[in-house]
Amino acid sequence: MTDQPINGPDAPGGCPVAHGGADDLTRLYGPQAALDPHGIYGRLRKEHGAVAPVLLEGDIPAWLVLGYREGRRVLDNPRQFSRDSRIWRDWKEGRVEAASPLIPMLGWRPDCVSQDGEPHRRLRRAVTDNLEAVAGRGIRRHVTHFANKQIDAFAGEGSADLVGDYAEYLPMLVLTRLFGLPAAEGRSLAVSCAQVIKGGEGALAHNDRIMQILGELAERKRAEPGPDFTTGLLKHHAGLDEGEILSHLRLVLITAHTTTSNLLARVLQLVLTDSSRLAGLVSGQLSVSSVVEEVMWNTPPLAVLPGRFATADLELGNAHIKEGDLLVVGLSAGNLDPQIRPDSGVSVHGNQSHLAFSSGPHECPGQNIGQAIIEIAVDVLVHRLPGLRLSVPADELTSTASTWEARLDRLPVEFAA
Repeated sequence: MTDQPINGPDAPGGCPVAHGGADDLTRLYGPQAALDPHGIYGRLRKEHGAVAPVLLEGDIPAWLVLGYREGRRVLDNPRQFSRDSRIWRDWKEGRVEAASPLIPMLGWRPDCVSQDGEPHRRLRRAVTDNLEAVAGRGIRRHVTHFANKQIDAFAGEGSADLVGDYAEYLPMLVLTRLFGLPAAEGRSLAVSCAQVIKGGEGALAHNDRIMQILGELAERKRAEPGPDFTTGLLKHHAGLDEGEILSHLRLVLITAHTTTSNLLARVLQLVLTDSSRLAGLVSGQLSVSSVVEEVMWNTPPLAVLPGRFATADLELGNAHIKEGDLLVVGLSAGNLDPQIRPDSGVSVHGNQSHLAFSSGPHECPGQNIGQAIIEIAVDVLVHRLPGLRLSVPADELTSTASTWEARLDRLPVEFAA
């Protein structure tokens, strides 16, 4: 570690972190952040404006982008805000350890998320081509099958936790089919993906486990190709090498599962805390997609998006950003920015300009698959379980946040067995 300031100490608005000075900044991790992330976002917005200095795990400094317009600028301008973490100054100068729990989320890999320009376009095309291919091969059938199988396990009980018994694992079960993995791997992979996003000391070990399983999968699919995403990457005309194939399998598996499972839980929460929405879904007068849209604005599945790296000194909001600084984009904070939503209670129906899927060249390529999983999962559930209702008051539902997301803890329900 160096004792030199990470940003110039005299730069007004510069990130005021030097070795030993971390206590001056807000941590986006730990017990307080886990309980009230929105309270932290609100306080930071009052103190710093649209861009605030914060600390990530290990007291690593970053800029949290809270403003909607500022978030758009960061996401839409890869020449100024690169995805290539090899220019991250704290990493280059040895302040971030290789064993840091931030590495699974921020470290460079040979995938399309870590690169810009032509390398990004080449790799992203391989991903989007194969996502489109598997989406056209009966994804709705797979979701319906696994949704019914999950519900069968608790339908006779008259009660369930729709997080632990349904939303937490269903997307991964669908992904095992799309990847060509055994369904038996689904639950353990879901746990490992969640731990990678959550961070903490187990994140790297879970990431290594995922990579081992995916390495074995790729080897198997070379010998026994099939109509699946893995085989599609292996055979794509872009000619991905071994590292690129494994990195993209990892990327799609982790992001698709964690974001879809979190979004599914939030959609179910919104439906079950509003009887008119539930009645509308059952009667067909309300579409699941309109509920998803509302959740995307108010509680997006990723609250904070990692990460972008400044390619030069520049100004963003009131902050003086230095070349090599890390920026993380507050998707949840940006969607609720009072500059664009002075009244967050106003309907957002038909407005898809939220930040939940990111924006710009790195916008989520699998959003249609996630939407299909959620729409079918909700539809099957509300029609399979008569009398479905929350079994606790809505204000007793709790969430736990990590740096990157806030997940619903439980969603206990009752229904006619």
